[in-house]
Amino acid sequence: MQNSFYHNNASRLASDYQKLVFENVHASWKRFWPVAEDTAKPPCVLDVGAGSGRDALWFAENGCEVYAVEPAEALRGIGKRHTQAKEVVWLDDSLPELKKVISLGIRFDYILLSAVWMHIPPSERERTFRKLSNLLAPNGKLIITLRHGDFDDGRKNHGVSAEEIEQFAKERALHVCLKTELSSDAMGRSSVQWQTVVLNLPDDGSGDLTKVRHIIVNDSKSATYKLALLRTLVRIADAHPGAVLDRTDGKVALPQGLVALYWIRQFKRLIDIEIDGIQGIQQNSNTSKGLGFVKEDGWHKLRHLSADDLAVGALFTGEDAKALQKTLSATLATIKSGPVKFIYQGPKDNHLFEMVAPTQKRKLLSSLFIDSEFLASFGTFVLDESLWDCLRLYSSWIEPLVVNQWVTEMKRFENNRLRNINLQTYYDCLIWVDKDHDTREVRKKVDALRQCGTEIQSVWSGTKLREQYHVDHCLPFAYWPNNDRWNLLPTTTAENLNKKDRVPKSKRLSSSKDRILDWWQAAWQTEQEQTRFFDEAVLSLPNLPPQCRNFEDVFEAMGLQIKGVKSRLLVGEW
Repeated sequence: MQNSFYHNNASRLASDYQKLVFENVHASWKRFWPVAEDTAKPPCVLDVGAGSGRDALWFAENGCEVYAVEPAEALRGIGKRHTQAKEVVWLDDSLPELKKVISLGIRFDYILLSAVWMHIPPSERERTFRKLSNLLAPNGKLIITLRHGDFDDGRKNHGVSAEEIEQFAKERALHVCLKTELSSDAMGRSSVQWQTVVLNLPDDGSGDLTKVRHIIVNDSKSATYKLALLRTLVRIADAHPGAVLDRTDGKVALPQGLVALYWIRQFKRLIDIEIDGIQGIQQNSNTSKGLGFVKEDGWHKLRHLSADDLAVGALFTGEDAKALQKTLSATLATIKSGPVKFIYQGPKDNHLFEMVAPTQKRKLLSSLFIDSEFLASFGTFVLDESLWDCLRLYSSWIEPLVVNQWVTEMKRFENNRLRNINLQTYYDCLIWVDKDHDTREVRKKVDALRQCGTEIQSVWSGTKLREQYHVDHCLPFAYWPNNDRWNLLPTTTAENLNKKDRVPKSKRLSSSKDRILDWWQAAWQTEQEQTRFFDEAVLSLPNLPPQCRNFEDVFEAMGLQIKGVKSRLLVGEW
């Protein structure tokens, strides 16, 4: 970190630093400056590379509790004298270790690295960022100012980029609040420009986001099971508000069958894929250990099915039905002995999740619909209501982090390294649903109705569909990947391209109601088709009774879901 230069040139550097004022140097992130309230705990600030104490003094004068880190002894001495009128704690510490800071056991509301990052060698930056992110309090801010431009006095600039910071933030589950454009140097150096990045550790006020982040980023993992369970619950929370069986005493109960089904769906591509003649992508650190839920009489008999075939509302008969039930049971046993057992907070017996067996022993069915009753027959999966709400509200933030961490874990497993699996292959195997899979089914229905003489209109305008048309995801797939029948609507090409990834405004939805109901009633007429349509709707949409068989009720619930998705994910309106 070139400490000797700063020690030997402390007086000159301090004089230069003090010519500038905090308000000007850090004006770009003014809206994030700490505000101390008389009744509140003062914001806790860590100033890393505090130099002469200019910024540390400003924080202290504005009611903050300040810890200043400066490894250069002479510069630290000047900083102490400059801030002696205020209670600033000075520490002789340095990046990337920050041993003395970490030993304090303090989490900081603000961590400032002003003109420091360019001194950190690239090989140490990932470790440095990890240490800093772990020192943030919930809702804490990490502020990094980046110097673009070399030195002319012998110091080394290792080169910086905001994109590097953004990638580290993605890996450590931080949110980028601000990335400024390049600005001129306050000291008038034409070869130097500055940029500021402000990052935030999200907090929902309950501490549940902290729990989730710990599971994703910090929890020890010998396999991908913890991530798989978390993603399963995130997908259910986001996509299936109707799946909740009970919500009392601060707890939420879900059908265990749905948890198992979604577990299987996300592993299906990972395990069944064949790469260079070898099947599957390794999912744990033990190359000789198999996966507990992959068995000959279950999983292996379902290899002919795709992940998207394992859908709510699907009909299974004969050997497929038996194999599915055995796979679901084996999956639940794996979840119970693995992630449910090893995800806890504090004492090892303080588990975040509970699995409750069904009151009656299940019988093996020879045919079945994947509906609410079937999924609930495997028992209930229980978690705190606040954690459930957190997963639902922050699903769009949590799921990409889980997927990225899952890919990171798989890349480090020995067999995967030796096979040199392409990065995109990992991500392709973790997609949730195939966007085109079920739209093809809707197109087949349109074609069949046309052959019977039925005129198909756009649900949005009533325009007769031409040979070329689009199938619209009413709730856009880009924000809320869902291929349920109620969400797939025929429309003209021009309308769908104009709609883009937006939800319909309330007025547009209301004026299209009759056409949407007419489409549903025309397209889904048989008992099997309606069973699937309504089973999907009951689990995906809010406030529908389990035995709903009314298209108008589904339409009203769809309107509520549009409002919820728009609010949670900040989706634009059309």
